[in-house]
Amino acid sequence: MADSPEDRIGKLGIWRGRISIEPLSGGMTNRNYRAVAVRFGEDIPVHMISRANELAASRAAEAAGISPAIIHHAPGILVMEYLEARTLTPAEIDKPQMIKRIIPLIRACHEEIPKYFRGPAMIFWVFQVIRDYANTLRDGDSSYLPDVRHLLQKAEALEAAAGPFSIVFGHNDLLAANFLDDGNRLWLIDWDYAGFNTPLFDLGGLASNNGLSQEREVSLLESYFETAVNEPLWRRYQAMKCASLLRETMWSMVSELHSSIDFDYQTYTLENRARFDAAYAAFREI
Repeated sequence: MADSPEDRIGKLGIWRGRISIEPLSGGMTNRNYRAVAVRFGEDIPVHMISRANELAASRAAEAAGISPAIIHHAPGILVMEYLEARTLTPAEIDKPQMIKRIIPLIRACHEEIPKYFRGPAMIFWVFQVIRDYANTLRDGDSSYLPDVRHLLQKAEALEAAAGPFSIVFGHNDLLAANFLDDGNRLWLIDWDYAGFNTPLFDLGGLASNNGLSQEREVSLLESYFETAVNEPLWRRYQAMKCASLLRETMWSMVSELHSSIDFDYQTYTLENRARFDAAYAAFREI
């Protein structure tokens, strides 16, 4: 009989004395536990998640001073320093003072991590991710197949509209739960999807994942680029925001087929599809 995650954590050989292991809520692609802070998850090919890439990105983010220290790693397990901190909520992120705190952290991710990243690094190109998800849905005879062709057509239109592109090192999963606030500063965690990308994907993902108001979106872009937002930038940004929502929708569609984590992916799919449809309709009006 295979060891449970708790058993595997307890047998790591890095602990001194007895430890208390308790699950942490919130994981949609990983199982997380508090002993120090233990992340439990194998490679997930259907989501293009490589734990070797996650480890390299986590180490680089630690060296850049934006993510907790890596204490130990083993196949399928990543042990991090546990911070006395709380995760942010979408409502908190949609506030001017929080955007001012978040922008330097995102910029540090984009600019500083490549200085410390060792070895081959991934490219997270959202449009290729969407194309691969479409093939995975076809392979699994998904109930969403009637929609796939139309979604791919929209993805092609968004890819054409989103350029020209500059390249940075992206986090690529800026959910509120991936920001930690220890009372003094913010930290960024969860490097599953880390890789080189356009900065507009992280900015669009931050907005779409956390329901930012249009006023906050303008502030986000002006703070990041340190210039007024013009129409071409706004349209490119909106295209990448739509792409972020489409990727999240299709991520959930694929997870319905392949994930064993206890999470209501079907509802998550419907919620994100509705948000994508609304954002795409608004994009077409620009």
